Amino acid sequence: MLLCVGSFFGSTSDAEWEEYRTGIKKAPIPTYVLGANDQDTVRYFPDVSGCELAENITYLGRRGIFSGTSGLQIAYLSGTESQDEPTAAYNFSSKDVTELKTSLLSTPKFKGVDILLTSPWPRDVGNFGNSPGEIDTKKCGSALVSNLAASLKPRYHFASLEKAYYERLPYRNHIVLQETPQHVSRFIALADVGNTSKKKYLYAFSIVPMSLMDPAELVKQPQDVTENPYRKLQKEARKAKTLVCAEEEPACQFFFDLNKNQGKKRSSDGKERGNSQPKQAKKPPQPTGPCWFCLASPEVEKHLVVSIGTHCYLALAKGGLLPDHVLILPIGHYQSVVDLSSEVVEEVTKYKSALKEFFRSKGKRYVLFERNYRSQHLQLQVIPVPLDLCTSEDIKESFIVQAQEQQIELLEIPEHSDIKQVAQPGTPYFYVELDTGEKLFHRIRKSFPLQFGRFGGLFVLGVFTCCSFSLL
Repeated sequence: MLLCVGSFFGSTSDAEWEEYRTGIKKAPIPTYVLGANDQDTVRYFPDVSGCELAENITYLGRRGIFSGTSGLQIAYLSGTESQDEPTAAYNFSSKDVTELKTSLLSTPKFKGVDILLTSPWPRDVGNFGNSPGEIDTKKCGSALVSNLAASLKPRYHFASLEKAYYERLPYRNHIVLQETPQHVSRFIALADVGNTSKKKYLYAFSIVPMSLMDPAELVKQPQDVTENPYRKLQKEARKAKTLVCAEEEPACQFFFDLNKNQGKKRSSDGKERGNSQPKQAKKPPQPTGPCWFCLASPEVEKHLVVSIGTHCYLALAKGGLLPDHVLILPIGHYQSVVDLSSEVVEEVTKYKSALKEFFRSKGKRYVLFERNYRSQHLQLQVIPVPLDLCTSEDIKESFIVQAQEQQIELLEIPEHSDIKQVAQPGTPYFYVELDTGEKLFHRIRKSFPLQFGRFGGLFVLGVFTCCSFSLL
């Protein structure tokens, strides 16, 4: 079959189309097209629910699902986005997107669709992916199409209105460490047919319907898989779902509360489970040699110390990225956050809270990272970034993009989870935390660039203060 996205009629003359409509000419294979994208071509589509336009040429309709005899599922949405109600015959609205989503998501055990056809590109599709060239995906395209793609999880999504070819790297449809692995999605944008720049306008491929595939084969993740470009949309949807679930019944997920009931597991309804007693504090291990960060060590550069608590201290970074780049360090010898005793964790949390309040009073937010790899003493690097120059999503995206360029996979972990739940003592890892509580995590399995954290911080600062690395 031939699937057509974008404006099917384009600059076609009425005389040329009349030959197909009357049967003088015939499309050689079954051809399925989307509807009008402007007022001039509305007249070619007599029935909004779909109809045969000529022999072997079928208009799919305004929106819906086409199911082939093999079980292949093709979701489609005709027209361009409009915020007005009622919409014109060549537009779609949020109501159209909601109704299409509802018809599919209500299906038992819905996993996704095989193919999604739209004319506009989805907004933000370039996030975390390879460059789309001159197309700015943060400004062009449709946010409603992004919402649809995030929900329907198509294995292939085709679009065309930007008149450019762009084959995005595949992206995942699940959250690692939180959800069961799912298939990846591929977005492919095609140029207009016969364009003078010779950009690709035809994409040939074979596909086995999802319903016929072995589940293990379906969810295999290619090496170049990236984060989901619509992650922000998904996050908002999960929060809304969580609120609805919370109204219906108490959540029963367990997590570690770092502010209360130290050493006990508690559920999110605040009730303690069992009669377990808080674990006795363990003495920190002793360093095997001279340590630059144990406060009692003569190697510590004490003129950089800002504040000393009971279990932790705060110090300016030697060679910091900014004048107010600081470190949170345990007074005793601990290698990583996962090795800390409960009372040290509690004081680290207090320092984080105090730094957040301090930096916010200066119009800044902080980025914190830890590299537990080839390091002897825990160092929590805290770097402030101006609030008015970037959001937490911007910062996360910057770290993820830098990680992907170095083939490092940074995964987002639940905001209410403690890092001890995803890493055991002695496990090498790299960890980023924002002052909003959002976290990124990478489990180091072989080698790791020792300057990645500092370089990531430089990248964030360089992007959001319009400075080059050489100036910094």
